Amino acid sequence: MKGRDNIQPVGHEAILSSAGSFTAFSFGGYNIRFRAPYSLERYVDVVRWDDGYLVVLAKYRHNAEPEEEYIDLKPILEGLYIDPVTFLKPIKSVRIAYA
Repeated sequence: MKGRDNIQPVGHEAILSSAGSFTAFSFGGYNIRFRAPYSLERYVDVVRWDDGYLVVLAKYRHNAEPEEEYIDLKPILEGLYIDPVTFLKPIKSVRIAYA
């Protein structure tokens, strides 16, 4: 049985996490890392996944309560020369996972 902290994606599920000053989005053998906000401690929950657009709850050092954060993966993928339509199409859900 796979637990919530298992960082391996399952089927059509992608994984979102953070480490240091980077956010990581993993799916289909790709582990895409990009700069996270400077005071991010960790992602807490995925509120919505909409074909490359994420609404998440994030915990920041300067606030005791999680805040809503928005991540648009399409420009990040384009910057890496990854076709967003092809890459994002099979993803049905995203979960937060930390090792």
